Amino acid sequence: MQKYGLLEKKYDLLVVGGGINGTGIARDAAGRGLSVLLAEKGDLASATSSWSSKLVHGGLRYLELYEFRLVAEALAEREVLLRVAAHLVWPARFVMPHVPELRPRWMIGAGLFLYDHLSRRTSLPGSKAVRLDVPPFNAGLQPQYRHGFIYSDCRVDDARLVVANAMDARERGARVLTRNACVSARREQGTWQATLASGEQVQASAIVNAAGPWVKSVLNGRLQQPSRDAIRLVKGSHIVLPKLYEGEHAFILQNDDRRVIFMIPYGDLHTLVGTTDIAVADEDAPPQASAEEVAYLCRGVNRYLARAARPEDVVWQYAGVRPLYDDGTADPSAVTRDYTLRVDDEAGRAPVLSVFGGKITTYRRLAEQAVDKLAPYFPGLKPAWTARVPLSGSDFGGVPRAEARDAFFAGHPHIPETTLRPIFRRHGAHAQAVVGDGNLGEDLGAGLTEREIRYFVEREWAQTAEDVLWRRTKTGLLMTQAQRERVAQVLAAR
Repeated sequence: MQKYGLLEKKYDLLVVGGGINGTGIARDAAGRGLSVLLAEKGDLASATSSWSSKLVHGGLRYLELYEFRLVAEALAEREVLLRVAAHLVWPARFVMPHVPELRPRWMIGAGLFLYDHLSRRTSLPGSKAVRLDVPPFNAGLQPQYRHGFIYSDCRVDDARLVVANAMDARERGARVLTRNACVSARREQGTWQATLASGEQVQASAIVNAAGPWVKSVLNGRLQQPSRDAIRLVKGSHIVLPKLYEGEHAFILQNDDRRVIFMIPYGDLHTLVGTTDIAVADEDAPPQASAEEVAYLCRGVNRYLARAARPEDVVWQYAGVRPLYDDGTADPSAVTRDYTLRVDDEAGRAPVLSVFGGKITTYRRLAEQAVDKLAPYFPGLKPAWTARVPLSGSDFGGVPRAEARDAFFAGHPHIPETTLRPIFRRHGAHAQAVVGDGNLGEDLGAGLTEREIRYFVEREWAQTAEDVLWRRTKTGLLMTQAQRERVAQVLAAR
């Protein structure tokens, strides 16, 4: 139950953290009938969840680490997200050039066969061998690469997936607060008494600790809950370069250190390259791609490219910290990408569930399992539902996404398609609500309009230029400095 006004607010569930796991859990729990408050210390997806490789994938390389359960679950979730997040997740084909001295061809073929069959695949084509010395897959490659393989995975707009989950949770009754951390909580008479950064006091029957890199410090410090579980913080850096090759396919490139590097089309003008695995110790240090990491990624792709990528060509770089469950593995690249959900309570009451690890691909299943673990504390909880119901923005009323897009374009013949296309990509079924009567106000560049900024502020919790330019959109990559400053001015005026 929740009470508004001057009375203390009471909730069934307080979720700490507004990344992909926190918003996914809030959505799942709200849809099962719980009253939910989500408290995020910054913007939604302002940490790990917006600095990923932008992929929904099974994790092909995890097969070499014998992570079969994780890969099978991720492959199954890939199919689910294609259905329920149709405007934010889309299929992609990945090409792997064969390098005989790194892995024999039979090994790659066997791994891809397993990848195709570990989980039921209904909407994506399977893997096969391809020639790389003829179009289209020879684009940008050195001529000695003649053989390779192609397989399917998916791409995702990671930060917008977080926002869609938060919007969906709100539509189901959850209260979502950004820039308002849970600063402390304590158990009193079988319930949690929590204090938010705003000074607001709230009660909750249960807490979910989905604080990502801060999960351990939140658990031990702010919730005063001892735990033997530990996390490993591993930084992954990415670089964006001017377009390195023609075509919509991505590449997965084998590296000398047995890791792989992705080379992925990023919009019409750029290529995204990543990632690294660097152990870090300080959870509060802003992650940055080092010069060594940038050079490492350039060397990795230059083994294959006909025209070398140079560090000075990088137009944008970013880094995120993965909060991986500490399984004792020394090599950061070999630390499990699986997740652990730990529940601690006091005499069977006032539980706290902490999320250790996880990845974007499996967030929905993680959320489902998290709420299932809390079910004993909430008799009458409704059953799991998120595998069947589209996310906010992905419900096109039974019409295929492409038809819904074409109808949206046709309904606004006086607005350039170059403006409508990114709006539909970002908002899906909500695109009409963004455009409204068609009066979009000032064109701020890169397809971003004053009207859409107003929508971000009023409906999507955006407050700053960074929120808009690098999370709600990636238009900052396509704008001049003057255009980015103008966006900041428009936001300040609001």
